[in-house]
Amino acid sequence: MKKLKVALLGCGNVGSQVARILLDDAAVLAERTGAELELAGIAVRNLEAPRDVELPAGLFTTDAEALVDSADIVIELMGGLEPAASLIRRAIDGGATVVTGNKALLAKDLPGLAARANEAGVQLSYEAAVAGAIPILRPIRDSLAGDRITKVMGIVNGTTNYILDAMDTTGAAFDDALTKAKELGYAEADPTADIEGHDAASKAAILATLSFHAPFDLDDVDCEGITSVTAEDVAAAREQGMVIKLLAIAERLGNGSGTEGVGVRVHSTLIPRVHPLAAVHGAFNAVFVEADNAGELMFYGQGAGGRPTASAVVGDVVSAARRVVLGGPGRTEATVGQVKALPIDAVRTSYSIGLQVSDKTGVLAKIAKIFTDHKVSIETMRQSPEDVEGDAPGSASLRFVTHRGSEAALAATVADIKELSVVTAVTSVLRVEGN
Repeated sequence: MKKLKVALLGCGNVGSQVARILLDDAAVLAERTGAELELAGIAVRNLEAPRDVELPAGLFTTDAEALVDSADIVIELMGGLEPAASLIRRAIDGGATVVTGNKALLAKDLPGLAARANEAGVQLSYEAAVAGAIPILRPIRDSLAGDRITKVMGIVNGTTNYILDAMDTTGAAFDDALTKAKELGYAEADPTADIEGHDAASKAAILATLSFHAPFDLDDVDCEGITSVTAEDVAAAREQGMVIKLLAIAERLGNGSGTEGVGVRVHSTLIPRVHPLAAVHGAFNAVFVEADNAGELMFYGQGAGGRPTASAVVGDVVSAARRVVLGGPGRTEATVGQVKALPIDAVRTSYSIGLQVSDKTGVLAKIAKIFTDHKVSIETMRQSPEDVEGDAPGSASLRFVTHRGSEAALAATVADIKELSVVTAVTSVLRVEGN
């Protein structure tokens, strides 16, 4: 039986579980690949750091370059841009197949790395980079290769989904839900990448690249996080039969001149409770795909965690090892399409707009005129009075949901409403999908 040397770069939460599977399930993996997968070494920065799994001390090394040079398959789970990028390029140039879960690096240079792998005749695999254990990238790349995907919309960050779900199901404030997420290990000590949407934006760029066969990177993604979502927003959504989720969305758009493009965005979004994504609770992930022929598909499962993500990594390793055993060139991505990234203004969506206004005659007429001026149609409007301390005049809360319109017109409407003297504050602006 052919022996393939496997180099593992990084031994954190995911890497330690990958090492465990390669060692404990070696016989099973050999049967499935037709080759013995020998874990040749694990490159780490600190040999003495505690590990989640007890592993043989002799496997560890700090010489990542030497380990890469000796391997047939390189698994990169270090994260970050460097030295991960340099080590991946070194592995590819040396003829090694590469498996990575590095979403930040792929969002920055997936087309470049894929082209490099293609030129070298090796395979670059990265299922674990999006949605953990959920098999979503291979189905998009392979199963739907003969179809035309029109939209990909998903919950791809477990931390934010846990927070928003807790706010919805328990009535918790954002800060309290975030604290609980940290206690349970769903949020990092510094949760900025999650709650500001950056993690989801990296995944959105990868999904767009695969779905539309054209290069997209992080700069093409319009990104907003969840830090502005309040308990009042969540309660108002519930009254409307909706729920708030942080969604990564990539969709085909027209730019008004007959040329097709793609809009890629991440933001807090209202969706109807009857939509399949509304039923995704806790730290789970789900990706909803729309295609011309396949119709609507949803992929659901654990989107993070050492063991689930390790499952996706080892799946890529098995696939890559089979290719090496059978021979032939590596599987590469078709990213030569002509569709371009379009700005957020080209998107057509709906807005939910929360306002605090003076409770007096004529207010609604002034607001309605602005909607009319921008050709934005109102679907629903709700009003509730508020108690005001002292002798201040009464105020009221208004919440409008619009029909679908251009992002540019909707944003201009909100900007002009802010300037009205009868509007005390624009308390929230959330986009609506799936209605």
